[in-house]
Amino acid sequence: MGSAPAAAAFEHVPVLAEAVLAGLAELPAAGGVLLDCTLGGGGHSSLLLAAHPGLRLIGLDQDPSARAAAAKALAPFADRVQVVATNFADYTPSEPVACVLADLGVSSPQLDVAARGFSFRLEGPLDMRMNPDGGDTAGELIDRLDESELADLIYTYGEERLSRRIARRIKEQGPWGEPGKPRTTAELAYLIAGCFPPQARRGRIHPATRSFQALRIAVNDELGVLDRLLAAAPDWLVPGGLFGVISFHSLEDRRVKTAFLTDERLERITRKAVQATDTESAANPRARSAKLRIARRRSSPVA
Repeated sequence: MGSAPAAAAFEHVPVLAEAVLAGLAELPAAGGVLLDCTLGGGGHSSLLLAAHPGLRLIGLDQDPSARAAAAKALAPFADRVQVVATNFADYTPSEPVACVLADLGVSSPQLDVAARGFSFRLEGPLDMRMNPDGGDTAGELIDRLDESELADLIYTYGEERLSRRIARRIKEQGPWGEPGKPRTTAELAYLIAGCFPPQARRGRIHPATRSFQALRIAVNDELGVLDRLLAAAPDWLVPGGLFGVISFHSLEDRRVKTAFLTDERLERITRKAVQATDTESAANPRARSAKLRIARRRSSPVA
């Protein structure tokens, strides 16, 4: 019952849409399979299916709201579409695919629905799970870690220089994920902001941004699942198949860049990451930090 309103509100503008279409234009055959590892609302997949009439889609997403929205958006493509409820780290295709695409960003509907607990700008539970049916919430994770572990997490995944001060302040407040005593995103954001000098609280970037990023990455094991995708996906591709990844922060982009540069199964197509134009960034501020990298599966490994 709780997922229906979120599904109805799931409207997501795909970032770098023109760049994705252009970069994935030369698929290795007229037909084949597009494996969209992060289906979301189906925006990128809809565009690619329309541009390549022989293409079939396998779309993966662990978020039930996203799957419901994608099924509606992709209905015109009928039997060319298969939607699978899974995290891409737990999936292996049963046949070689022509293209693998992963958009690693948190979608607008996830950020904008307070009950999902992703945003420090909205009052909601400390959840942050992409899959709302499994795993620790952010509050439960905070309670499970000791102060030192929490500080290391915030520093490593958020690149936050005040991580020790923030972790100490958080742990001083007592339980955050205790049943019956809900703590909220707004409470946590306010607490984190208080760790910064007054002038730093009025900058363009909210003081809680990096800490919230760190918790979200840890709750969803985002870097771990990305590493597994980068290791496995080249073997899923047919020779000449394309692998595109859209990342949103340096921790992700460094991994993608390194994999595409060093993996002997792959040849880089994009020498530099493709970023949003000024026009797209103005129309969709969440595209500002997006970076697209594309590689092609080699016919044979480098000698």
